[in-house]
Parts: sequence; C-alpha cells; structure tokens
Amino acid sequence: MRGEYKVPGGKLVAVDVEVESGRLARVSVSGDFFLEPDDALEDIDAALTGMPAEASVDQLAGAITGALDADVDLIGFNADAVGVAVRRALGKATGWDDHAFDVIPATVLPPVEHVALDEVIAHEVAAGTRPPTLRFWDWDSPLVVIGSFQSYRNEIDADGAEKHGIDVVRRISGGGAMFMEPGNCITYSLVVPTSMVEGLSFERSYAFLDEWVMGALAEVGINAHYVPLNDIASDKGKIAGAAQKRFADGAVLHHVTMAYNIDADKMLEVLRIGREKMSDKGTKSANKRVDPMRSQTGLPREQILETFTRSFLARYRSQLSAYTDEELAEAHRLVEEKFGTQEWTHRVP
Repeated sequence: MRGEYKVPGGKLVAVDVEVESGRLARVSVSGDFFLEPDDALEDIDAALTGMPAEASVDQLAGAITGALDADVDLIGFNADAVGVAVRRALGKATGWDDHAFDVIPATVLPPVEHVALDEVIAHEVAAGTRPPTLRFWDWDSPLVVIGSFQSYRNEIDADGAEKHGIDVVRRISGGGAMFMEPGNCITYSLVVPTSMVEGLSFERSYAFLDEWVMGALAEVGINAHYVPLNDIASDKGKIAGAAQKRFADGAVLHHVTMAYNIDADKMLEVLRIGREKMSDKGTKSANKRVDPMRSQTGLPREQILETFTRSFLARYRSQLSAYTDEELAEAHRLVEEKFGTQEWTHRVP
C-alpha cells in the first residue's frame, strides 16, 4: 500500500507499507525532501515498523520523533507529514486525487441562503449524497455575516447597519465578519470529507485546502501565500481571510472571502471592530476602498470568478453542478427556523 502527502509549501512524502497481524510491516519512506544525516531515514522506517495499523497521526509522529536524535534535521517535511502519508496508505486519510468534486459556479441568491447552504451541503457530503463540493457565492443584497462566536454588540454598530439598510446573519464557522454588498467580494465554500484533513491541525488544513486557489490567483496575476492562521496575502498585503468548521458527522466546511472592491467608509460605519483593524492600515479618510483583487488584477470580478472555476476544474477530477430544488428548499427552511431568527443571530449578545 502506498500513500503520499505534499506538505504545503514543502516537499512530497511517500510511504510504502504493508500490514501484518494488525501492525505496520516493511515500511519504506521516500520523497523529494531533505534529511540530515541521511541514515536517519532508516531510523524513521524502523520507528514505524511494528506500530499498530490503527495508530493516529499523532502517535505515528511521536514514534518518529522519539526515535530520532536531536541533531537530525527534517527539511521540507516533518514527522506529522510522514504520519499523514501512512494513514493515506492505509486508506484512513484521503487526498485531492481520491475524490471527484462538484463545482457550482457563482449563483445569485439572497446572501443568507448561502449561509444556510453551507450547512445543507456539509451534511450532504458527510452522508455521501453529494460529492465534495466547491461552490462560489453571488448575492443580490447587502449583508454582514458575523462569525459563529463573535459578539453581536461588540461587532455591529446598530445605527450604522440601520442607516445603510444592512442586515446581519451569524454563520456556523468561526472567524471574523464578512461585509458583503453585491459585487464587492469573491467568496467560495469548499466542503470535503473529514478524511481529507485527517491528522492535519487547523492551521495546516487551512493551507492544504487552499492549495488550488494559490494557483488560481497566479493565473490572474497575483503571487499569493498563506499567513497563519487563516489569511491569504500578496506582497502588497492581505487579500483574503478563511474560516472553517468540522462537523461531527464527517465533513469539513472551509470558506474564503476575498476583498474585490469594498466601500471602506460604509464598512467602518457598520463594523465596530473593523474601525480598529482599518486604522492599522491608515484607512481613515473619506472615499477609501479596500480593493486588492480589483487593483492587483485589473480584471472584472466576473472574469476572476470564471478563472477560479476553470482553474479548479482543470486541476482536479471534477464536474460542473448546480443546486437541487431539495437543497434550496432545505436552505430556505433553515433561514426561516435558524439563520433568519433573532435567537440565532444574537446567540452571543
């Protein structure tokens, strides 16, 4: 059995392994990484040999770390990466090539329905009734989407929101607020089985699940990189933020919002915490905009969305898809019973 794991920003780790009597046997680790001294590779193989086949990534990594001398340098990979490769070889963890994806192009819906669809699609992917899915948002009205754990009164200026006719909805993932007016952001949600982030910390899984978008950004002229924990930046500064939620029934929701052309003055009237964040960037005067995707690419938003969609389809085994009537009906029900209610929106006062 063979498993592979490409470390985000690092090297490829491959493991060939067999299982005998419930334990790892004939383990062989390889890859394009660097290792000093080179005979430490034999120590890694020996540390894994005899480990239980059900051992977790942490247990496998711990065995490797415990077997290596302090002067051993793992360059371009680490013990966790080897553990993930082992789990993939055993079929306990999966990678991009193990799945076929649905891709739903930008579809105009009320933004609160997109918030609800995150939950709908996640449960479908967990149940196996829809394959892993990448979907792009588009919306027809303004909305602030706050993180699952944010305080409503600390984040939202109620007078500013009322003045500009902007509603507020709480999403199911953590992270910060999304200030969304029609056409001002590029937002997507990626839902995958939990097996794809097996053994990855939240920090590592953010970079792993956004590998594809780094290539897509390069196609529109942006040389991007990940800034832990959950930001995407170029050499000119932050362009996007990510949020994530792992569901107990076996799915991971990962979504990203990129600023295309945001009215900073309006945003600062609506978001309290945004004022402090923007003051760090020197955005205090009138008529300022937050527009990294527009200014750095020079492209219409629609063209960027089309490029992102095409890039994902070309990179992975995937097909175009659309929302079903049943999914839209379930999203509407969740809006009525959960996401559109005061109880949910003010869950954290």
